[in-house]
Amino acid sequence: MSNKERRVGTISRGVRCPIIKQGDDLANIVADSVLEAAKCEGFELRDRDVISVTESVVARAQGNYASIDDIAADVKKKLGGETIGVIFPILSRNRFAICLKGIAKGAKKVVLMLSYPSDEVGNSLLDLDMLDESGVNPYSDVLSLEKYRELFGVYRLEFTGVDYVDYYKNIIEEAGAEAEIIFANQPKAILDYADCVLNCDIHTRARTKRILKAAGAKVVCGLDDILTSSVNGSGFNENYGLLGSNKSTEDTIKLFPRECKPVVLDIQERILKATGKHVEVMVYGDGAFKDPKGKIWELADPVVSPAYTDGLIGTPNELKLKYLADNDFKDLSGEALKAAITESIKAKGGNLVGNMAAQGTTPRQLTDLIGSLCDLTSGSGDKGTPVVLVQGYFDNYTN
Repeated sequence: MSNKERRVGTISRGVRCPIIKQGDDLANIVADSVLEAAKCEGFELRDRDVISVTESVVARAQGNYASIDDIAADVKKKLGGETIGVIFPILSRNRFAICLKGIAKGAKKVVLMLSYPSDEVGNSLLDLDMLDESGVNPYSDVLSLEKYRELFGVYRLEFTGVDYVDYYKNIIEEAGAEAEIIFANQPKAILDYADCVLNCDIHTRARTKRILKAAGAKVVCGLDDILTSSVNGSGFNENYGLLGSNKSTEDTIKLFPRECKPVVLDIQERILKATGKHVEVMVYGDGAFKDPKGKIWELADPVVSPAYTDGLIGTPNELKLKYLADNDFKDLSGEALKAAITESIKAKGGNLVGNMAAQGTTPRQLTDLIGSLCDLTSGSGDKGTPVVLVQGYFDNYTN
């Protein structure tokens, strides 16, 4: 490279790939696609570039699928097949509705307990102003379906137009089970209706299980306990079960991918052989983004990244340039200011906890930050870029 000063920092590029099918050599396809993109677009790979692959194509290449009958068999085996309390699911046609079909097929009755005013990721079940006017205390009050309808009527999600209360009730009944729906936020409220409980929350699941077991539940399973091993030859995920699954067809789901570490290491090795550059590689799912209008979080996967190379372990170690400019070096300007800030960055230690110049640079996990960037870059629609190349992420002002 020339000595000319670089004028560009982090770059995130969606990389187009062939449509990935079950049994494809994913590592080879990803490496070739990135190399071809570099050639076509005229850029070079560098050490510490990050190649990120969406979890969806990893699971598809693995053939990690299961049917609603597979789910039903495992639910019946683990929860008894009679009355099951199903609590705190998210409201999603893609993420949970298909799982609910299988769960209901494995029970005679489902008591569905929904959190309110919204689910875990922000999908609302009622208008907050109406909740304020109703006098209902969401921390303690348990509502029947009849009381919910009396107070709040029919509430449809703004973007989808779906009344999830009715939608989920119909799914349960169409699967052949009796349905009862209640609304509550205390996990142990379900124990007045069922002692075999399937808690479907994602990030709070460990606490929910603990509370239910302490309150005397007979059986407690989470979504992460269903399909942890193959049922009748199905796919599975030993760590997350049904968590992170997506609808594939009307009767099948694609599970969160398993054994991803060999994939990222394989891609890393292929790029090293082809270019001599040591890149980092990760598999990513949902990043953390809250829609400012719909108030919905993109956090339906159990983790942002199920596998990554070792160079992505840890958190950023950064100084806040505006703090240095406004405080430590407020009397400097121009080249003198630039030189002073550059020296501060070069001299920074390995741990900036407590350093005021690092305030506002919250030490989030690198994989969570980069995964969020990649999730927004690739989108979830028809961009056709299941691979994202991030360059310059580890650069700073001195590079």
